[in-house]
Amino acid sequence: MRILFAASEAYPLIKTGGLGDVIYSLPRALHEMGLDVRVILPAYRDILEFEPELKIAGWVEVQGAGRAHPVRILESYDERLGVPVLLVDVAELFDRPGNPYIHPDGYDWPDNAERFTVFSRAVAQLASGTPDIGWLPDIVHSHDWQTGLIPALLYHRKNTLANIYTIHNLSYAGIFSHVEYTNLGLPDDWWTSEGLEFHGNFSMLKAGLLYADQVNTVSPTYAREILTAEFSNGFEGVLKSISHKLSGLLNGIDQDTWNPKTDPELPSNYSEKWQTHKGKQDNKSALLAEMGIKPTTKKLHAPLLGVVSRLVEQKGIDLILEIIPELLKTTDANLVVLGTGQDYFERVLTMLARQNPQRIAFHSGYSEALAHRIEAGADFFLMPSRFEPCGLNQLYSLRYGTPPVVHKTGGLADTVVDTSEENIRNKTATGFVFNEPTAKALMSCLKRAFIVFEDKQNWRQIIRTAMQQDFSWKHSAEKYASLYNKLLEKT
Repeated sequence: MRILFAASEAYPLIKTGGLGDVIYSLPRALHEMGLDVRVILPAYRDILEFEPELKIAGWVEVQGAGRAHPVRILESYDERLGVPVLLVDVAELFDRPGNPYIHPDGYDWPDNAERFTVFSRAVAQLASGTPDIGWLPDIVHSHDWQTGLIPALLYHRKNTLANIYTIHNLSYAGIFSHVEYTNLGLPDDWWTSEGLEFHGNFSMLKAGLLYADQVNTVSPTYAREILTAEFSNGFEGVLKSISHKLSGLLNGIDQDTWNPKTDPELPSNYSEKWQTHKGKQDNKSALLAEMGIKPTTKKLHAPLLGVVSRLVEQKGIDLILEIIPELLKTTDANLVVLGTGQDYFERVLTMLARQNPQRIAFHSGYSEALAHRIEAGADFFLMPSRFEPCGLNQLYSLRYGTPPVVHKTGGLADTVVDTSEENIRNKTATGFVFNEPTAKALMSCLKRAFIVFEDKQNWRQIIRTAMQQDFSWKHSAEKYASLYNKLLEKT
């Protein structure tokens, strides 16, 4: 079975969030099962500089916004990714610094509609055999709004190739104006309320929903949630109309990369069976020192809360900021935060860290290595997301014996077992769950967590149970392979 993964990012070539991790891990897991998988990405500047050995697989001309672009299809094999990589190379659109979607000054690239329409058109042509690179997929698997046009374009080309579309986050819908739609020369008959039109604009994500043979999102609970007005982001009607082809398949994690026993980024390695307590304490001490908080005996005893997140309201960062005064006044807990996002949240966190240098530390930006050390060194991982399609950091936290504190939503609800009295007795508890996305509920949950933290026998059992959970990609990959087989049976 030949599968072409079309996406806008893949770790370690280019990554802004969880999508990059998935496009790294899932193709590898499928490849290990014997499937013939290739990943196709835009040829961003960072990738071209990162990949020393590239060969030209072919050329194709692709329509953009009132102009045609000559496109090179490049081919590479990156051992870290583990599968062959194809790159859509249009220097005018992708040879740019920094983030794939955002200008270094913080605003969206103004030609994003053209950039990802050209990418999608190139993928659709390649999947149809133009240019002929000596390999054709049986299935095209597209991811998020940047590739939403691919199922529609394949349909428009009367290509019967099976295709699946995965929503990683419905709140990013790829919405652009009617002027851009017209300039891109997209079909007039798609511009209807039953087509790509969306409240006077057009949505690339909607194209994927409507035209894909199968649509899935990245956890069973989120697949149910998005059928409601609260979580549908305006797509409730569309999603209900396609509910017959909608499913939820939980993401996994790469348990080799995220393994506290072998993680090269950690000062002290450990596992659920070996050096657990000492390893956690050593990493906690090192993390406090690294973040500028003097690791005294008192600090080591006090609970350390870790956050690795985009600093946006979806992630509940405002809830964390709201509880900080009470946290400082009524508890001895300390907080370390790694992240970047909305300017307001960055400024407030910077101010709070300066005002409370022995209680709060903030690192603006993203560091993969520091993210690993926070997962290992923190006692609790805060993830109070208002909604969360799947979430990966709570899975990393479980793997590292750092019980997550989460809002009961999406993939968080599917993966974290609350530390209730019953679950403690049954030895199934892995974290702390609260039901309402409010600061009051978060603080109440933390107070409950701190009480359990002082009961060292129960605390160590929770850590062991958390670390024993298996969220490897093997299980999810098997479900995807089954879904692919069902698609091929229909075509």
